[in-house]
Amino acid sequence: MKNQANRRRFLQASAAIAVATPAIFTSKRTAAQGVIGTGDLRFTCQHLFPTLPEKYSWQTTHNVAVDPDNNLYVIHEGKEDDPEHPSIFVFDSEGKFIRAFGQQFQGGGHGLEVRVEGSTQFLYVTAYQQVKSIAKMSLTGEVVWERNAPMKSGKYAEGEAEHPERKWGRDRFMPTNFAFLPDQGEVLGDVLLADGYGSYQIHRYDSDGNWKSCFGGVGKGKGTFNLPHGIWVDDRDGGEPEIVIADRANNTLQTFSPDGAYQRTIDGFGLPANVDTYQDLMLVPELVARVSILDRNYNTISTVGDDRDRILADKEKSKGFTIRTKEDQWQQGKFVHPHDACFDREGNIYVAEWVSTGRVSKLTRA
Repeated sequence: MKNQANRRRFLQASAAIAVATPAIFTSKRTAAQGVIGTGDLRFTCQHLFPTLPEKYSWQTTHNVAVDPDNNLYVIHEGKEDDPEHPSIFVFDSEGKFIRAFGQQFQGGGHGLEVRVEGSTQFLYVTAYQQVKSIAKMSLTGEVVWERNAPMKSGKYAEGEAEHPERKWGRDRFMPTNFAFLPDQGEVLGDVLLADGYGSYQIHRYDSDGNWKSCFGGVGKGKGTFNLPHGIWVDDRDGGEPEIVIADRANNTLQTFSPDGAYQRTIDGFGLPANVDTYQDLMLVPELVARVSILDRNYNTISTVGDDRDRILADKEKSKGFTIRTKEDQWQQGKFVHPHDACFDREGNIYVAEWVSTGRVSKLTRA
């Protein structure tokens, strides 16, 4: 496994693991087993997949990640008034609870990624709202380093790092997700951070958490953003590595060279929230009720769990997304608000949804 492997990149290093040949189902059997998707990209869908111990509860699940042992990490926003409750939970591939930690992120838990550096695995975490921090941790929760707003960037209000509070704005630090540039020999690749709810900047750090530079800012595209929520480095075979930004409120993906130069825009999404890759596939969870799968050339080749018409009709009628608060209206095999998604080592998919009581689903290759 290459040194730059992380919770997504290591999946490519395991490309030798064969993707199971899809079984042949009759339409009746397919419906009975809850198979969604099309062609070779069909999955059985298990909602509410991992089960929490009774002493814990979900509150708006935000992100998912998988480590090289195929364990699942889930972060939820949590509640600011419950500071002893963990924000990060770990499960095995069967959904069995392993451990919990991350109380310091309660009320602001948002993004997480697993990265392998040399022979050691680390968890990178983002927190927004009143927390406004990023951290590098062991997989059991020990903090390696933690940082607040990068004031050297000149993008933030006075006191934003020293006295974080629940204030929003383009001069505030509200980090959403991490990505990692390829290693250069024995030198670890730099760390990229999307300040998706704050300054709309993409920040660049070294692996020790030292700020180096940034690019982006507010705009309608072509190097500027309207809520750059997700970030990923696409190093699939067949092209040079490029940074991919899920520019959520512009409904696009934008790609950049490793040094931050704008390259192209891919449109046709409904609030894209993040990005992941496995072998030659790219995964894009869309907050408007579906998950899209793209090929190496960024063409959409399959969508799963599509419930856009119903969710958008509800938004039009109620002037807001109300189904997210009504679990009895969630439908089998349909998504409400996919906020993050990732592949596991076998090409299965985990989806975390922005719903008030939390939901993580597992899509297993059919």
